[in-house]
Amino acid sequence: MQLRALIVGHSAPRSMRAALRTQIVAFPKVHARSRKRPALTYPTDGQNVIRPATLQWCNENGTPPGNVAAESEDRRVPEMAAVYEESRGKNKDGRMNLLDIIGRNVSRPGHVTEYMNGLATHPNPSRKIICRDEDLCLTEQYYFLSDDEYVLESNVVNIREEFNNRMFIRSGPREQVYFRSDEVKAAIVTCGGLCPGLNTVIRELVLCLWQQYDVREIYGISNGYRGFYTSNWETLTEKSVDGIHKKGGTILGSSRGGMDVNKVVDSLIARGVNQLYVIGGDGTQAGGQAIYNEIKRRNYLCTVSGVPKTIDNDMPIIDKSFGFDTAVEEAQRAISAAHVEAECAPNGIGVVRLMGRHAGFIAMYATLSSRDVDVCLIPEAPFYMEGPGGVYEHVEHLLKKNGHCVIVLAEGAGQEYVQTSGSDASGNKKLGDAGTWLVDSLKNFYKDDNREVNVKYIDPTYMIRALPANSADNIYCTLLAHSAVHGSFAGYTGFITGPVNERIAYIPTELVVTNKNRVDTNSRMWGRVLFSTGQPSFQ
Repeated sequence: MQLRALIVGHSAPRSMRAALRTQIVAFPKVHARSRKRPALTYPTDGQNVIRPATLQWCNENGTPPGNVAAESEDRRVPEMAAVYEESRGKNKDGRMNLLDIIGRNVSRPGHVTEYMNGLATHPNPSRKIICRDEDLCLTEQYYFLSDDEYVLESNVVNIREEFNNRMFIRSGPREQVYFRSDEVKAAIVTCGGLCPGLNTVIRELVLCLWQQYDVREIYGISNGYRGFYTSNWETLTEKSVDGIHKKGGTILGSSRGGMDVNKVVDSLIARGVNQLYVIGGDGTQAGGQAIYNEIKRRNYLCTVSGVPKTIDNDMPIIDKSFGFDTAVEEAQRAISAAHVEAECAPNGIGVVRLMGRHAGFIAMYATLSSRDVDVCLIPEAPFYMEGPGGVYEHVEHLLKKNGHCVIVLAEGAGQEYVQTSGSDASGNKKLGDAGTWLVDSLKNFYKDDNREVNVKYIDPTYMIRALPANSADNIYCTLLAHSAVHGSFAGYTGFITGPVNERIAYIPTELVVTNKNRVDTNSRMWGRVLFSTGQPSFQ
């Protein structure tokens, strides 16, 4: 006997049904333009259809057994069988409720109704883009989302292990909102280092507010958090942001540090701002969380929505950060140049230093996509230079075999070999320059051996940071920005927007500022890097 079908009721959240059924139940495909839901086929007991919202043991022909308890232990999964037997004592029909299986581990962001009483709701003004003709465009049924829809953190379930999967509220427009368009004053701030896509996010925040929600008071804060109390605020309109997505950097300017939560909140209250949009990495979002806490303490009506920005892709929970795809694409150009230089010189060695303070995602993905890299060094995988199995030995092997080699180094790799001191304005530890150290080490190694080598060093960091977003990141930034606006109007606050299993969700900010996403060197992805480069583990 085997578990053949997980039947999910229509009363369960749509995202929950989708996440679970993709692994277990095969559903008919629906054309993208079709507005009709697919018909679901449920198992039968020969006469009656088994009702939704239940977990049912089925034989291989799709019908339930006559007596589950009578089946031999070696023909079913013991753990699930035990859960099933327990459920038989609770439910007269012997079926299990879906929420009993997945639990209620919902990570909810804050909401303005938690500390503001008597708030009225209003019809969503974006309903103006919806028409009633089902054959022509979206209908309300498919445009507006319910607060009962969730996104599962993991879509892979091991039925032999305890199910402890977090869920996040799915992002999107709600039919009722907590702000009237003529009462909204929105502010947008960008903080931290530059990243491809910043201007796209600014543009799409403004256009969503302006076009979908009829907001006319939108302000841009200059030069990061300190701009709240040291700079003039810039008025943003749909005309002023037209075309900025084609430019690199941020039209608002950016800086590190400058966070004074009391001054920032005082400035928001003085200006009457009731929606704040924060674009930045984990340090910036930690500042956004502090602003949210202070606003809540003062009982002031203002939402704080974050759009996570980290070119290193080290933000936890979300699938990836905006700007990452652009960074990987441009990094390939640097690797290609290093490969050409190394290939055209006797004993040529090309060294490319890429971004990645604590996480080597850019180096890893650029290595996999270019296929010209012989050695990839990242912070998560310690390495040694001398001795058997070290970097020097492998480089020597490559020079004898191919006459050249290409090394990609994430900026945070090899910090144990260089001197570091102090912190930057954001509190981040300043890193030593492992790139120049590696170049000097290779030159000195072969100098002592009286051999000619030609080491070519390329560091494209600032070229990559200053780029405009590519097409994939432009689309992604649009989704993030619109989701942030929808969330703010729905009353959510103290959250970031980001994809979880390719569905944009509202994630409590406090969950993403306490740790970082890092490359798992036991993962199949890192294994693919080792296969691609042919390098040893160096450990």
